[in-house]
Amino acid sequence: MEIERARDDLVVAASAGGTTIAIALLSGVAGVVEVSTVPTLAPLLVYAGYLFSRKGGPYGSLDRPRNWAATAVLVGSIVVAASMLSG
Repeated sequence: MEIERARDDLVVAASAGGTTIAIALLSGVAGVVEVSTVPTLAPLLVYAGYLFSRKGGPYGSLDRPRNWAATAVLVGSIVVAASMLSG
């Protein structure tokens, strides 16, 4: 495996994992929001999408690890915002 490819995977995985942990902490420990298990795992679905899209190429101009990482954080933010509005 190339080092650059491993770094890209790490960036997306860290963003998705960190966002998932932040949602879990906000929901469980801090009690700020009430989020069930499936929405809490939504950023990890973005990471899974990233992994399964890496089967070959060519990749489009928007298909960059930075964009996948930002999408994972955005999905996590939407989950938190939706749970704050509903509860």
